[in-house]
Amino acid sequence: MALEIERRFIIKGNEWKAFIKQSQELEQGYFSTNFEEWIVRMRMIDRKKSQITLKALAGKMSTHEFEYSIPLEDAVFMWNLISKKLKKKRYFLNFGPGSWVVDCFEGSNFPLVLAEVELNSEKVLFEQPSWCSQEVTGIKKLSNASLAQYPITDWSQKERLTFQIH
Repeated sequence: MALEIERRFIIKGNEWKAFIKQSQELEQGYFSTNFEEWIVRMRMIDRKKSQITLKALAGKMSTHEFEYSIPLEDAVFMWNLISKKLKKKRYFLNFGPGSWVVDCFEGSNFPLVLAEVELNSEKVLFEQPSWCSQEVTGIKKLSNASLAQYPITDWSQKERLTFQIH
């Protein structure tokens, strides 16, 4: 069984860009966004490969995660039928401890920028980088599944300000 342990942060400024080692264009569509049961996602990576992912919450920072490759032509067909979807550019960082990525959301979730660090344990200690502002780990409203269904352009100004999204 795969277990993903991650913490998430809102990004401030551009200091994180000094650590970029590679990037990907991601398109994600959601078949299920039920946090009480399973989140089921289809993802295309650079329109070259694709996968189906099943996720179930296992704690505030932990998720059971299962990913399976699917044919790209099937993913494109699904993408055209799915209503809950989002696009983002993901940057992989040369920064540690943990595996860091920064997601720059596009379309109706622009200008949201989130960092995620994947950890080996919930007990791993690390110093929060200066380019991370508010920690949003476990805040469902800022999960990709929620953003695909309720993008930030649909949020009130008060909601956007709560998370310093302008």
